[in-house]
Amino acid sequence: MSQSRLHAVHRSFNACGQHTLWLRYPMPYHWPSTQTFLSARCIPGIETFSNGTYRRSFIVAGQHAVLEARPARGNRLYIQLSGVPASSVPFLVARIRRFFDLDADPLRIAAELSRDPLMARLLAARPGLRVPQGWDACEQAMRTVLGQQISVAGAMTLAGRLVVRHGQPLRLAVAGLTHVFPTADVLAAADLENMGMPGARAATLGTLARALQEQPSLLRKGQALEPLLANLRLLKGIGPWSAQYLALRQAGASDALPLGDVALAKALRLLEGPAAQLAERAQAWRPWRAYAAQHLWASLADR
Repeated sequence: MSQSRLHAVHRSFNACGQHTLWLRYPMPYHWPSTQTFLSARCIPGIETFSNGTYRRSFIVAGQHAVLEARPARGNRLYIQLSGVPASSVPFLVARIRRFFDLDADPLRIAAELSRDPLMARLLAARPGLRVPQGWDACEQAMRTVLGQQISVAGAMTLAGRLVVRHGQPLRLAVAGLTHVFPTADVLAAADLENMGMPGARAATLGTLARALQEQPSLLRKGQALEPLLANLRLLKGIGPWSAQYLALRQAGASDALPLGDVALAKALRLLEGPAAQLAERAQAWRPWRAYAAQHLWASLADR
């Protein structure tokens, strides 16, 4: 495993599938915002956040595994993996780096966004703010649909029900973690009705699961934004907000922006007055509108 390629110091205890890594990243990094974001979105049974440490269950190479992560000194992220085959570590390092947006270029993003006076203020308040990504395409797709037109807390309650009904019990004993998230194959064939949400939304969950089953690269990172949005909007139940949010949160599109997002519009009005128009103002934030959006969402915590 290449140390330079992975930007990691890796110590492995393969006998029990445990691996300890320290992942380096460019400074600055505004960890309080990432931690606040993650703690508010922990799916019951799948994730926990306490005392600055994030934990989650997942499946890798057909095995149940657990991740533990917390910031360490010296611009490093401490990672503890349990139940992971050694051959899967490089793949997981890449996923973890994307999940925490470790490979962003914060100085370049700040230099370009700060040309706008509002963004300059927000950047000064949260230097190095990142855009956390979804753990995998299926989980993030389900999160996005469950979050349509309801609060974050309400969406996490629904996600917890989905996990209890269709997720596998976790084979490792870790406090607070009970299941692994259901796969696209399971959800594509599952009965998703009677979970406390509109029937159309339940149908959209199934539609997305089947789309990911048939097109595993549907939400792959690095694809052009407009074709991705067009492909997503072909799916019944996926409108402009959901398509943009999936592009932002899973495909890593740095210029994605869900213009219809109520919280974004609220944040902008609070910062610039009731006449402020998100679509108009957002033109100044290209090609980093996803980071601008994350700053606007984060600014609501100040209120």
